[in-house]
Amino acid sequence: MNRAKPNRKPLKSAEDSLVGRIRRALSETTRASSLRIAMGDDAAVWRPRLSHETILTCDWFLQGTHFLLDRHPADSVGWKCLARALSDLAAMGATPRCFLFSIALPASLTGRWIEGFLRGLRTASRKLDCPAAGGDTTRRDQVLIHMTIVGECLRGRALLRSGAKPGDAIFVSGRLGEAAYGLRLIRRHQGRLNSHDPHLRKHLYPQPRLAVGTWLAERQLASAMMDLSDGLSTDLPRLCQASGVGARIATHRIPCLTISSLPTRKSDTLSLALNGGDDYELLFTVSPQDISQVPRRIAGIPVTLIGRVVQEKQILLIAENGKEAPLEKKGWDPFEK
Repeated sequence: MNRAKPNRKPLKSAEDSLVGRIRRALSETTRASSLRIAMGDDAAVWRPRLSHETILTCDWFLQGTHFLLDRHPADSVGWKCLARALSDLAAMGATPRCFLFSIALPASLTGRWIEGFLRGLRTASRKLDCPAAGGDTTRRDQVLIHMTIVGECLRGRALLRSGAKPGDAIFVSGRLGEAAYGLRLIRRHQGRLNSHDPHLRKHLYPQPRLAVGTWLAERQLASAMMDLSDGLSTDLPRLCQASGVGARIATHRIPCLTISSLPTRKSDTLSLALNGGDDYELLFTVSPQDISQVPRRIAGIPVTLIGRVVQEKQILLIAENGKEAPLEKKGWDPFEK
């Protein structure tokens, strides 16, 4: 009697197969200088640099809250989940070293969608110089993504929200309101999106201002800094509260959308700039004696002086005609109805 030969090929579970695809997609982003052991073991082994401090941050990216499965391209979701988390490092003047990510998703998305997602995540990992150290996967009826970022800065050089002083100038990088306008277009859009539309790019593929943050940190020019993720009207009060100060903002100085070719009013562009969020630009303050050292562009990104820090713990918007009005918090708040 002939006996069947045992199948010696190891059996892979569906999760093992998915993890293998993730590992293959991201393994080439690993840098030997920062990760002694990366994906493939029970945990990663990261090698910190001498004379540096470790900066840690984490971020959720949720279907239905931060992206729409039927509107946002999968590669945009992959890019953005890393880019927006790295914006926190930019705000500290830190350099990325590696990331861990966990993803929960339905089995129906483990084919074409996850391939697009991994393509976007791999591209972001390469271009933003932040290799994958590992993570976790599980099954759920909606997509949930959690990012943990490890960064570094020279010891004692991390930029905080709490250093602003009365008399300091207030600057922002880039142009505000573009990402919110892109989301508005996506929600209104019918049919297939053109992800190369310049009005959508900042919302779909945001660029964390890492080079701007490190430039300011290396020169010790910023007295306080944070990123603009929830809108100027929500984030500026956070910086002021941390520093125990107030602010006066000139509304006509805020860099808003260019309206010449857009179907929107000037007042609407100001509202988007103040309240839209999702821009991932930097908000920073500079002492009066250092203002002249801040160029009009840092690492190719325009920076604009929009106001001053004041002693009184109140934030006022000053119109071009001199009229004053209190700044109302109308930016993103996940717990607001």
